[in-house]
Amino acid sequence: MTAILYEHPLNERIRSYLKLEQLFAQTADCLECDIKTTHNVFFNALFAIIDTLDRNDIRGDLIKDMEKLEQNLVIWSQAPDIDSTALDQNLQQAVALICQLKNNNPQWTQLKEDKFLAGLKQRFAIQGGSCTFDLPQLQFWLNQSQQKLIKEMTDWLELLDQIKSALSLILKFIRQRGQFTEINTESGFYQDNGEGLLLLRIKVPHGSKHYPTISGNKFRYSIRFMLLCEENGRRYSNQSATFELSRC
Repeated sequence: MTAILYEHPLNERIRSYLKLEQLFAQTADCLECDIKTTHNVFFNALFAIIDTLDRNDIRGDLIKDMEKLEQNLVIWSQAPDIDSTALDQNLQQAVALICQLKNNNPQWTQLKEDKFLAGLKQRFAIQGGSCTFDLPQLQFWLNQSQQKLIKEMTDWLELLDQIKSALSLILKFIRQRGQFTEINTESGFYQDNGEGLLLLRIKVPHGSKHYPTISGNKFRYSIRFMLLCEENGRRYSNQSATFELSRC
């Protein structure tokens, strides 16, 4: 049976990583659609990526995590029955990304210097400010050929490739740290020790009437199942629940 996957970070660093991952996915999806109808999603996601990178030391966190990953890959290379080809590919990618991320002039900062994007970003920060009557330059841009629009959007995103690639590699190995195990709870509530964990992944079967809400930190976490409620929006479920949990 198919399941709905829920993920919850247990520290701010992983929270930022997951946020960026989702924003990158949104920008990529927009390239496959009609830009005239999806441009708001694209630019909102692009500007959110820029703001997240600007306000947080994401690059520093990525470098530290990539260096740890490089060390672990070297250690794992000594293990018997290891897939040396896949390991070598990941190791080469990690080393290359570390060198690129340590550049004192990150590529993505060029997005902040783009005059067209800067003009849009200022208006997009205002609720409803992205209307075309406030942004005639956007209306003009949208009426260029689809090929030209895709090329420009792709060029902008390529400036973020180093961040996106490092993020994808780190999250891939974090997710691989855990294995899904089935858990049954009689009261719709579950808690456990979170020491050493970075990420919780929860699978709930499609068709279930409840969904999990997660709270926690690196010391302890709790999972409480909720039901939709017309009066209050949601309410606690006190019924038994079966789900799969991966502790990463």
